Amino acid sequence: MRFGDLRVDLVPAGRFRLDGGSMFGIVPKVLWSRVRAADEKNRIELAANCLLIRDGRRNILVETGMGEKWSEKEREIYAVRSEGGVLGELGRRGVEAASIDTVILTHLHFDHAGGSTISDAEGRLVPAFPNATYWVQATEWEFATHLNERTRASYLARDFEPLQRDGRLRLIEGEVEVIPGLSLLPLPGHTPGMQGILMKGGGRTALFPADLVPTTAHVPIPYIMGFDSFPLTTLETKKRILATALRERWQLILVHETEHPVGTLREEGGRMAFEPSVEER
Repeated sequence: MRFGDLRVDLVPAGRFRLDGGSMFGIVPKVLWSRVRAADEKNRIELAANCLLIRDGRRNILVETGMGEKWSEKEREIYAVRSEGGVLGELGRRGVEAASIDTVILTHLHFDHAGGSTISDAEGRLVPAFPNATYWVQATEWEFATHLNERTRASYLARDFEPLQRDGRLRLIEGEVEVIPGLSLLPLPGHTPGMQGILMKGGGRTALFPADLVPTTAHVPIPYIMGFDSFPLTTLETKKRILATALRERWQLILVHETEHPVGTLREEGGRMAFEPSVEER
């Protein structure tokens, strides 16, 4: 995909499964099961889609997926399927970890930040991208490092604390331009500090909305995850962002969609529907 000077490649970093009821919140299973099949453990399959963004000068990675630090028991719980995670996928594309100079994390949940760190030869956790600065909203960092009984299962310190220790963390506030045509857009609700990635160029606009719209099944406004820390905030953010995306024909690139992660919105019977794009790589 091209947006002016930006070349954007979808980097699928594996598959995993989460509880279907949690993924659809208050929406009854009789409704969500029409659009997402659950397995015998009531889990639905999800992708861990990342983005590689290049402009000829910088190599920027958006998200790092689940990572590979899981025990066999954990891999079974989440049905993790991957071939080396995001590092393996980048390697197959001829992109070395050392060549990534910026990593943008939409938020610090384990399925988005898990590949940010790896174990070195001595078993010490270190940044997976040694020359990169990791961009995170300051609000998200504060939330992730002050956990409670409801939030602690989604945040694993092993995924992000080494970034601060090794001086690779950059905390930002609000909307920020990373490079011309690439901006970070606060999308609060799922977490208070979640951010999306807005790409503009060549008369086109695309948004990577992270867990605001994780799959095509989450386009309807009430389809909000039970994982969201502030679901009513998600509701307001979602109405505002999707109305703009529909009106201005933005492309959406969905982080957890397994089949058709790239597309646009259309109005259908007074409701928004997702229209897949043929341009998915």
